[in-house]
Amino acid sequence: MKYFLSCDWGTSSFRIRLIDEKNGKVLSEEKSNRGIAATFNLWNESDDPNKEKKASFYLNIVQQHIKRIEEKINYSLNGVKVIISGMASSSIGFIDIPYSSVPLSVDGSGIQTAFIAADNSFEHDVLVISGVKTDNDVMRGEETQLIGCVDPSVLIKNELYIFPGTHSKHIQVKNNQLLGFKTYMTGELFELLSQKSILKSAVEINQELESIIDLGSFIKGVREAMSSNILNTMFKVRANQLFKLTTNQENFNYLSGLLIGTELKDLNMLNADAINLVCGSNLRLYYAAALREIGISNINSFPPAWVDEAAVRGHYKIGKQLKILT
Repeated sequence: MKYFLSCDWGTSSFRIRLIDEKNGKVLSEEKSNRGIAATFNLWNESDDPNKEKKASFYLNIVQQHIKRIEEKINYSLNGVKVIISGMASSSIGFIDIPYSSVPLSVDGSGIQTAFIAADNSFEHDVLVISGVKTDNDVMRGEETQLIGCVDPSVLIKNELYIFPGTHSKHIQVKNNQLLGFKTYMTGELFELLSQKSILKSAVEINQELESIIDLGSFIKGVREAMSSNILNTMFKVRANQLFKLTTNQENFNYLSGLLIGTELKDLNMLNADAINLVCGSNLRLYYAAALREIGISNINSFPPAWVDEAAVRGHYKIGKQLKILT
């Protein structure tokens, strides 16, 4: 049986999975909060005599996670290839690879990569995948997930792919080419407002509401985002608390609606054949409800488990294109 290791190394998280190369099945995985930002800080603070060997320092983190997988499966993975995407190829990663430029084919060809041959300190060949840039925007990681989401044998004439998250991405694909994208700081702004601003005592997550969704307060936020100035409407969360007009859980959904509505409100002018939501189940409910509220019905939602393995499929396609995988 042939394997490869699929590693998605983001700013705040790390995830590596052992993959059966024949069928793409995930056999084992390890994940942690040892993202690139935390690893970069550790490297800066380290008094390790090998500190100058930046790649070795970072790959040692990868090795620690591989060892845990080996312990789980009771099998040595020495020599198994590793494919890494995300922030590993950034200025705070261990190898700074130039961004690929748009247009970029969604079949996995043409993307910038770097190859690091195995040695005595890290006995795995490593393929590192770079990100993508336009004239005024950048992304690392979502391009690989996008490649894992599309079937290059099917022509995508004109569709938008939305990747909700800390920095949501709206990616435009025409004729199977990634032509452009926009980044929205929706998730990061929500975290700042709900945890570090004057609004923090006015909002409270409710697990039941999050899974079932009380659409009333959320849709109200979306509607107000369409017609109001968000700098004013955000303060209504505070007023709602002071005057006891709504519960803190309702405020949570209202604030979510304001921010997601602001992110999406220009899409009703977009001439696209379909809008594809690439996210987990909870965010998918919110985004689908907001899109319908602003008048968009041509929405495709992928199953959460399928979305979860998009990076793995992207790694596989890119590895095959470059003949790293057979």
